[in-house]
Amino acid sequence: MSLANTPPGVRTVPPTAPRPAEPGSRPLDPTGPAVDPTAPEPAAADLAHAAARAAVDRLAPPAPVRLGDVVPAPERVEPDPAADFTLPADAAVRVSPDPAARDVAEQLAALLRPATGYPLPVTDATPPAEGLTLQLSGTPGDAPGPVAAGAGPDPVAALGAEGYRLDVTPDAVRITAATPAGLLHGVQTLRQLLPPAVENPSPVAARWAVPGGVIVDRPRFAYRGAMLDVARHFFGVADVLRVIDHLARYKLNHLHLHLTDDQGWRIAVDGWPRLTAVGGATQVGGGPGGAYTRADYRRIVSYAARRHVTVVPEIDLPGHTNAALTAYPQLAPDGVAPPPYTGTEVGFSYLDPGDERTYAFVADVLGEVSALTPGPWLHIGGDEAFKVPADAYARFVARTQGIVAATGKTVVGWHQIAPAGHADGRVLQWWGTGGDDPVTAEAVRRGARVILSPGNRAYLDMKYAPDTPIGHDWAGLIDVERAYDWDPGTHLGGVPAEAVLGVEAPLWTESVTSLAEIEFMLLPRLPALAELGWSPRRTHDWASFRRRLAGHGPRWHTAGITFHPAPEIPWPTTVPTGLPTPRPAPQPTAPTADLP
Repeated sequence: MSLANTPPGVRTVPPTAPRPAEPGSRPLDPTGPAVDPTAPEPAAADLAHAAARAAVDRLAPPAPVRLGDVVPAPERVEPDPAADFTLPADAAVRVSPDPAARDVAEQLAALLRPATGYPLPVTDATPPAEGLTLQLSGTPGDAPGPVAAGAGPDPVAALGAEGYRLDVTPDAVRITAATPAGLLHGVQTLRQLLPPAVENPSPVAARWAVPGGVIVDRPRFAYRGAMLDVARHFFGVADVLRVIDHLARYKLNHLHLHLTDDQGWRIAVDGWPRLTAVGGATQVGGGPGGAYTRADYRRIVSYAARRHVTVVPEIDLPGHTNAALTAYPQLAPDGVAPPPYTGTEVGFSYLDPGDERTYAFVADVLGEVSALTPGPWLHIGGDEAFKVPADAYARFVARTQGIVAATGKTVVGWHQIAPAGHADGRVLQWWGTGGDDPVTAEAVRRGARVILSPGNRAYLDMKYAPDTPIGHDWAGLIDVERAYDWDPGTHLGGVPAEAVLGVEAPLWTESVTSLAEIEFMLLPRLPALAELGWSPRRTHDWASFRRRLAGHGPRWHTAGITFHPAPEIPWPTTVPTGLPTPRPAPQPTAPTADLP
């Protein structure tokens, strides 16, 4: 292979110096265990195999990615420069005999096969423990404080429901976790430790090296998500699945779908068919709109679940309902159908809070959506109902929270629902731009938890800079550093860290019309929000993050993903300086063929 055709991040010439130690990491003892003189002599074939591997290790350069070059930053990284692993062509993926764990192993194999060209069969995790192994072990639990360092293996139970341990030796890569979700997060870390060429959709001649050492990792917050507004502009199933892939790549575990608004109703409800037939036929700017059938929505939920992403459906109530009122005027305060709305103003529409037909409608809709949604959350919106009197609004929210509880779900709403009576477990999604909100703080004192989505930090529809071609600036400009440089645990006065369920990055789509534009606004800011939700606060460092993030540019470009080449990130010279032209998005088929 000529240097001109070398994939980004794949070295072809051995370096003249060893790989430097990584800042903040603790090197392992490279000498390994002592030789036991009483051990039996190895067979000739084993000796030949070991000699061949040792020769390769002596001649090969170190892995082109350092063990700590991971986004989000892991809790603990212990590099061992003497233990790099090279994936052989005859490697197998070995896995615990558990169907959910095997499914993660199938996803790993499907991820690696296109670029490597290797068959990578998935087999039971039996000796010898060479190649790639995914091991379920222990029971998830909550161990306080950081996972302790030490020479012995860490108790897997201390990693909780999403943590994992990654061990890389010259002979094997092992991912250990208490749950399949933890295994999948470990797979995403392994993906980042391979050369960027692993994202290529066809075989590449490369050395598939993984840097040696140990990573022990688990999330800071339980809820880490992004929101996609499919109401202002409609996006088909394939686009939503592509967004789920981006979330899973960075260990985000919730996709909030804003399914209804003035401009369109996007989810079929059997008892109210005109919601999609009439209310779903418009969007901002007058386009054709669209809606998800029940089968479409099930496909999204299933695809997400396989990647351990929970779908959070939002039915925005009692405001943002023009599309519903156009379809069913009896729900309007004056009983008159408003014309379809294709603009971008807010706050003018609302359901009649004094009519019992309204609550029958709400119960039917939330009941059907809940039945289609296996996750625990049901989002009722609640924002910008400007024309509803405060007392009537509070009664509506209290009653709607009861309807949600009757479905067996936990209610989530924008922080405007805070003044309403408390419901067990309820969650407020805070999108303010200041540091104090006494009303939300009081709701927290009454037992509410908070998802933080500050408009001036986490709103991905804000422009990066004044010349960004799409987006808004009402909450300010949000470049990558501004998206990264805040702490969810201390951001909102009167809300202690233990009341913060997590973080979410919303993408409203008044000005976003295509998958390429979705990706342009998500990346590279989405990984910044992902690191805030996953990584320990002590790892928070802008200089480190921008360096680690820069290595993802070649990965996105290789995968045909559109992104904004933010000038504050030191991208490699292989990253185009203009807006990349994406390849067509892959069209997922049956669940067993989906890529992670």
